Amino acid sequence: MTVTSLFGEPLATQYVLWLVDGLDMTVRVSLAVAVASTLLGFLLALLRISGVRVVTLLVATYVALFRNTPLLVQLFFWYFGLPGLLSDDAMLWLNSPHVLSVGGVELSWPSFECLVATLGLTAYSTAFVVEEIRAGLRGVPDHQRLSAEALGMQPWPIFRYVVLPQALRIALPPLLGQYMNIVKNSSLAMAIGLVELSYASRQVESETFKTFQAFAIATLFYILVIAVIEAVGQCWAWQQRAKARAMGKTA
Repeated sequence: MTVTSLFGEPLATQYVLWLVDGLDMTVRVSLAVAVASTLLGFLLALLRISGVRVVTLLVATYVALFRNTPLLVQLFFWYFGLPGLLSDDAMLWLNSPHVLSVGGVELSWPSFECLVATLGLTAYSTAFVVEEIRAGLRGVPDHQRLSAEALGMQPWPIFRYVVLPQALRIALPPLLGQYMNIVKNSSLAMAIGLVELSYASRQVESETFKTFQAFAIATLFYILVIAVIEAVGQCWAWQQRAKARAMGKTA
């Protein structure tokens, strides 16, 4: 029995390229969301532990709201609700093609679906990143900060050189897990018309009726992206262990 008889005829190159284009969109959106949610989550985590009651309550409300509502509902809210909050001229501008020049590099303006998907996924993912970074900051023992203060260090150097590196080591494993979730959650953006990997696999399946081939390749692409994230995390952990061993030998 041949491979062809087991799994059917392979996809034509044209349809594989459709899936590659979908993968490209998935990676682009996921990367943008990962960067934006990390930066925003870090800022909100600092506000969450600031000790200012009103600010802490506002951040806690944001986290509870976005963590406890379905992502698909949030995407629908942004996609169908946002146009009602913007003027017709603003919507026309958002849906018109533009070219942005950044450092001499011309960038095409993304589609409205891409903007909404990035916004919705960022708002949702940030609510999780906040708690992961806050847990990392809270996980640094108080005596580390107190020892630095006893040595005469100022608050910012203490945070920069004592607290932050240790907090990142604690927070990185759950953050990597969240980045993986971002990649997987991006598939829900097909519901608002974003032509990402899941959408492309549905297109290929409807055109060719080769369901197994289309979704098998899409699944392998998702596994590949997740494996890259996992590999990056493992490399970082290996480097940290190597540094720790080197410092131990020096001491």
